[in-house]
Order: sequence, then structure tokens, then C-alpha cells
Amino acid sequence: MGFLDRFRKNKMVDKALDAASGAGDKVASGVDKATDFVDEKTGGKFTEHLDKVDDAAEKLGDEVDEQAPDEAGDQTP
Repeated sequence: MGFLDRFRKNKMVDKALDAASGAGDKVASGVDKATDFVDEKTGGKFTEHLDKVDDAAEKLGDEVDEQAPDEAGDQTP
């Protein structure tokens, strides 16, 4: 059972996931750019923490891509 499975009963969540499917890479890229900016501005003081944020954003983006409903409205396994 994935993180997003508990929200599946809400049709608005399915619509949001459908719109976000395929955008996981874009989200992860945006988070990466933001954390790089923060890392630069803080002089590398929080690099380890920001790397964890980057990893979490990439993992969540992959999970959204995997669990988004297909075009027929069915859930992917």
C-alpha cells in the first residue's frame, strides 16, 4: 500500500494525481533548484538537510507517477 492509497477515495485527489502524472520529474527539478539556491545563500551550512529534501522530492515524484490513475480512470498496480 503506497502513501497515496489512503487518499484514493477522494475524486479530487484522483484528478490532482491525474494532472500531476508525468510531472514528477518537473517537481523534483524545481525542488532541486530551490534547494541549490538555499544552499548557496546559506554557504553550504545545511547541505546535508537539503540533500535529504531533494531525495524525498524525487521519491515522492516517482510515487505520484507510479500511482496516478491511467487514462481510463483505473489505478495502476
